[in-house]
Amino acid sequence: MAESMKGLKRSARAAEFSSANIGEKVTVMGWVQKRRDLGSMIFIDLRDRSGLLQIVFDEANVGSEGFKKAESLRNEFVIAVEGEIVKRGGAVNENLKTGEIEVVAKSLRILSESQTPPFPIEENSQTKDELRLKYRYLDLRRPDLQRNFMVKSKVMTLVRSFMADEGFLEVETPMLCKSTPEGARDYLVPSRVHPGNFYALPQSPQLFKQLLMCSGFDRYIQIARCFRDEDLRADRQPEFTQIDMELSFVDEEDVMDVNERLLKHIWKEVLGVDIQIPFKRMPWQEAMDRFGSDKPDTRFGMELCDVTETVKGCGFGVFTSAIEAGGSVRGINVKGQGAMPRKKIDKLVEFAKGYGAKGLAYICLNEEGEIKSSFAKFMTDDEMKALIEKMQGEAGDLLLFAADKNKTVWEVLGALRLEMAKQLDLLDKNTYNFLWVTDFPLLEWSDEENRFMAMHHPFTMPKEEDWENIDKDPGSVRARAYDIVLNGTELGGGSIRIHQDDIQEKMLEVLGFTKESAYEQFGFLLNAFKYGVPPHAGLAYGLDRLVMHLVGADSIRDVIAFPKVKDASDLMCGAPSPVDEKQLDELYIKTETVEE
Repeated sequence: MAESMKGLKRSARAAEFSSANIGEKVTVMGWVQKRRDLGSMIFIDLRDRSGLLQIVFDEANVGSEGFKKAESLRNEFVIAVEGEIVKRGGAVNENLKTGEIEVVAKSLRILSESQTPPFPIEENSQTKDELRLKYRYLDLRRPDLQRNFMVKSKVMTLVRSFMADEGFLEVETPMLCKSTPEGARDYLVPSRVHPGNFYALPQSPQLFKQLLMCSGFDRYIQIARCFRDEDLRADRQPEFTQIDMELSFVDEEDVMDVNERLLKHIWKEVLGVDIQIPFKRMPWQEAMDRFGSDKPDTRFGMELCDVTETVKGCGFGVFTSAIEAGGSVRGINVKGQGAMPRKKIDKLVEFAKGYGAKGLAYICLNEEGEIKSSFAKFMTDDEMKALIEKMQGEAGDLLLFAADKNKTVWEVLGALRLEMAKQLDLLDKNTYNFLWVTDFPLLEWSDEENRFMAMHHPFTMPKEEDWENIDKDPGSVRARAYDIVLNGTELGGGSIRIHQDDIQEKMLEVLGFTKESAYEQFGFLLNAFKYGVPPHAGLAYGLDRLVMHLVGADSIRDVIAFPKVKDASDLMCGAPSPVDEKQLDELYIKTETVEE
């Protein structure tokens, strides 16, 4: 039966004791991690968020009743123990912070009993994600997960402190906002007071932080909750946290400087790693051409090679038809993999098809200099020789090619490059390659919408030298936008904002808004621009992605306390779920079942 604490006060957390505390009388509390019964003695590993501490029970010290209680202990019981810290009787456990000491128990109280957990509470759990997330409150007891959240808490404290010293003010922005059509889908919240009308949960505080600049706040920071109703991936969730900032009277150099110093501070304080600043910079076009990605992983080579001109007049129709359609032919050289078996190459072909490729052409150069290729019969010896030379192919290399529209070729080879790096173990988690990607296109064409869309958002400033092309060639206009990339992950992105109302109105016109519809959606911002708005810029990090890199996690779920699964549902509490008809009636909402 569970007992109360009866006035007991915990002396410290379990792993906060050391050999310096030997001889002290202490009270410790926590969970039973493990029990070892040696007959006359019982050993308990007591666990809390700080770590483990060994407790020793023997009848001479704890009494017969206390010893019986100790015999009844099971994993995950919550206990309080009074006792004395002594030098460990057995061998020192060098894997524990408390490996030199133990507590000889004088009394024991069972504060709470536990059923047998559905899976072991242990580091690096092999339990299926679905079961772990259903019992997330148990999963979160795992020491490795708890360390992740200690790091996340520390990062938030470091950010707030650093930015305060830099003159930033922390300001909260609304969670109930106006729905806007650009970007991802909004989560909508019906209004009871205004029947038929809806709030939206914020995708980001973008418009509000720009308004704060209009209000003269100068430098704003917020650790903000954001919501996007979009398909999930390993590094995405429907609700997430941003480190959000905005600055007035600045240019790109100012934003990059403060953020490079912030990241340097975080990496030093959390990991003890000195990262070098300033970070390298790379224009978007170069990133796509070299790495097939606007968030390139530069820890390894295997860069894309454009062979379009080399194969322009060859006899291989797959190459020539792609070129004639305005596309390109590009390849990657996978060094030392020329002897890759055909079955493995076929798997790479299927992998490429998953990213939109119709197929994947290849050349295997074995150590004897022989050529095995999926398309050699369509090429002359001279054409094949020129292609291999262009790819810098040598004996033992595997050359992989994609031919299609540029966008597809980049996506296929960018993904294939990363896949090969994983297979060949080229990704060093202890290397931190930070990179600014700049000069993004302002707009990108959407076949689905049949119009141009903002690549970042509609409030991004175009490059002045490109603005004259906004009517005749909108796709050529570059943005004053910048993303901060680490090891192939976009940690954050930002831009110089439009602060002139004529440019902002023109930008919305290009995106398909009439003047009336623009004011209907963004009137509060456009009106604010008529009352003196300073030049301003900003950036927002995905806090969860940033912490993922700091702790070496493979999934964003491991740094979010109560994450959702791929269909955006919560396995633990059962959300989303039906609600009472009465609640729907109060909101003037009717639902109907749609047969699939």
